[in-house]
Amino acid sequence: MVVKLLISFLFLCALCGYGQNITVTGTLLDKDNGSIAYANIILHDENASIVSGTISEDNGFFTLKNVKPGSYLMIISYLGFKSYKKTMLLAKDVNLEPIILEDLTEELEGVTIVAKRPTIKRLVDRLVFNVENSTLSDNNVLDILKYTPGVMINDDKIMVKNGVPTVYINDKRIHLSSTEVLQLLEGTSASNIKSIEVITNPPAKYEAEGGAVLNIITKKNLITGYNGTVFGNYKYGSKYAKYAFGTSHFFKTKKLNTYFNYSISPKKDYKNNTEYINFIDNNDDLVSSWETNYNKTIEASNHNISASIDFDLDKKNTISLSTNMLLQPRRNSKTDVNSLTEVYSPMGIIDSTFRTVNKSVNEGVNLGFTLDYIHKMDREGEKISSSVHYTNYDLSSFQNVETGYFFPNNIISFRDNFFETFSSQKIKLYTGQLDYELPINNSTQFEAGLKISKINSKSIIKQMVFNNDEKEEDTQNSDTFLYDEGNYAAYSSYSSETDTWSLKTGLRLEYTSITSQSLSINQENTQDYFKFFPSLHFLYKLNDKNTAYFQYNRRIYRPRYEELNPFKFFLNDNVYVQGDPKLKPQIDDVLTLGYTFNKKHTFELYYRFEKDPTLEIVFQDNNNTFLKYINTNIDTSISYGLDFTTYTQLANRWNLYLLSSLFYYENQFFALESGGVLEKNDKWSVYAEIVNYFTFLKDSSLTADVSFLYISPFADGPSIISDRLALDIHIRKTIWNNKGSISMGVTDIFNTQNYNQTTKYLNQDVFLKSRIENRLFTLGFNYKFGNTKLKRTVKETQSEERNRLQSKKDTN
Repeated sequence: MVVKLLISFLFLCALCGYGQNITVTGTLLDKDNGSIAYANIILHDENASIVSGTISEDNGFFTLKNVKPGSYLMIISYLGFKSYKKTMLLAKDVNLEPIILEDLTEELEGVTIVAKRPTIKRLVDRLVFNVENSTLSDNNVLDILKYTPGVMINDDKIMVKNGVPTVYINDKRIHLSSTEVLQLLEGTSASNIKSIEVITNPPAKYEAEGGAVLNIITKKNLITGYNGTVFGNYKYGSKYAKYAFGTSHFFKTKKLNTYFNYSISPKKDYKNNTEYINFIDNNDDLVSSWETNYNKTIEASNHNISASIDFDLDKKNTISLSTNMLLQPRRNSKTDVNSLTEVYSPMGIIDSTFRTVNKSVNEGVNLGFTLDYIHKMDREGEKISSSVHYTNYDLSSFQNVETGYFFPNNIISFRDNFFETFSSQKIKLYTGQLDYELPINNSTQFEAGLKISKINSKSIIKQMVFNNDEKEEDTQNSDTFLYDEGNYAAYSSYSSETDTWSLKTGLRLEYTSITSQSLSINQENTQDYFKFFPSLHFLYKLNDKNTAYFQYNRRIYRPRYEELNPFKFFLNDNVYVQGDPKLKPQIDDVLTLGYTFNKKHTFELYYRFEKDPTLEIVFQDNNNTFLKYINTNIDTSISYGLDFTTYTQLANRWNLYLLSSLFYYENQFFALESGGVLEKNDKWSVYAEIVNYFTFLKDSSLTADVSFLYISPFADGPSIISDRLALDIHIRKTIWNNKGSISMGVTDIFNTQNYNQTTKYLNQDVFLKSRIENRLFTLGFNYKFGNTKLKRTVKETQSEERNRLQSKKDTN
């Protein structure tokens, strides 16, 4: 649909100043009477000028509107078929007989699709980043997101306008934890990706949960056949090598369409953090200073399996079964943290040291299954779709922590402490959804839908301590937490479009009922709330080259299940993570005003108000010398700014993309370890990204991109994050008659993307230096086999709540 709207817009621009009289309709079919979607239909006048044009819909139907009476040549073209030409004398509305396009199999063998530059398009409610066959297509999907306009990836977090986006594939939400989403995208080849849609203010059709939406659009398989892909990439940093490889397979008959993808990403990541803490007493006097050096190694080898089967029962009914599985084997899921803490007196003299070794292993499965059914009504474009989903999530973690305490210059400890932690989380998700689409006319659409979700979660933590070498349970830090949630949603939306303006508006209503219980303290909490989420998108075309738009919507962010767990999860003797079962949902209101001129340059003003944001904040307990990572609601966050984007051609083989953002971010939070007073942290910041795309050789088979990223210091909750910058270079060469390609490059060439984090207010004083393997040498390959002339489709469907399975940030 996105492609259809883009091409339709270009052709509609050519219609300005022409007559408004005749409509031509028809249907495109192949020799097996299968519909042909997205074919070009162009109407030429006697001077060979284009007077009207469109593309066919999913069912092959097309409409040419506002044509003056006269003689015309209609040309229909589509890859894989012979061009169809018909001369017509139009005096009134015409409904053509079904048009059968002939196959062009032999001539396709000589077709070569060369790598091209990515392109950017602005629609009424989203920005579309087209990457098909570009220099980026040999990477994985996570790498493509790093080059997508408005998307920032740093420290294992995907961010859009200072918020964590929700990831969709083909308008179907991927409901995995934030960590699992990264693993899935890293293990998925970008060769199957057509475009990335950045929807900063999602319309009512999308779930109210989350902020912006990243919708990954895959290629479509339109004709019968089989093809496959094998892909892989290698990355090497300062410590360890990282791999990812996999294979995808596609097969289509007249009624059956199947897809299977498997990938594995064995890797080791290294992180070095240095943390400085000043402990202050009630008189604001320095009591002690701690300096801790952390060396963290994370080993993972996760298996991702995605598959789908679509079966056309007849022309009006389709049934689909899809699955997404993530397997995390215990043998290859290890984390080792070695830390050394030096304790200093107020005079700066070392008092003692302690060394901690934390070894942990994880094992888990995340299995999701979705059954979809689509029924097309007799009226063109009218349909009802239904979906049921089930997820089974089971994650277990085993942790051993040993700490030795030493006096200065002594190698024998004067005290040792050892504890073990077992934790598990089992979650079952059940969802049912019903959607209805009604085209009121060729330019107006109505949509409505219902959804029911049920979530059952059970979290267990058992901490074992040793007294006189005897293991016993620490009942103060052991618990079982039960959580049940029901969510009931309904939405409706209306959209309309003319030659000069586009409108999309909608309303989503949601009722949520929550019950949670801590068994160790026999405490039960309940929450019930009803929320409404309006959305409005309006775009006005001043002329062929200038467009203005306005957007407003309201969003909700519900706490992740792990953020609700009330027990303390100790990382060492002095650091723990804790959730809060009383966390409230975060509500965001977002306003955006934009203007695009000359079809290339866009200015965008935005304002976002966040009520009760949920953050994981580090607090220091000065009395007991503890460091706490607490999941809590802060009071409010406010951000506003001015963004500028442009995508332009500087020379024949040189294209430039530029994004710059000047923004203000203010956070008002409660100082939990400082009397609970309301504090404010704010800062003006700058974000800039420049990407140069180059094409070389006569056949354009060699491409390169050079990108530069800069982020000035910015506010994040009570902390200030330091500035960072990065320079990346990647090249790609197609080989073997475009069936294969190889790519190589270097990310963060000067190793300048690491950052510092400062948290300093009242009696809190924590400084963190984070150093990870940002500078990486990368090498990738991709090989296509089977019928490589086909385009492909991937169907990914998951239930709504899967991305709440874990907290937003990994603090281990």
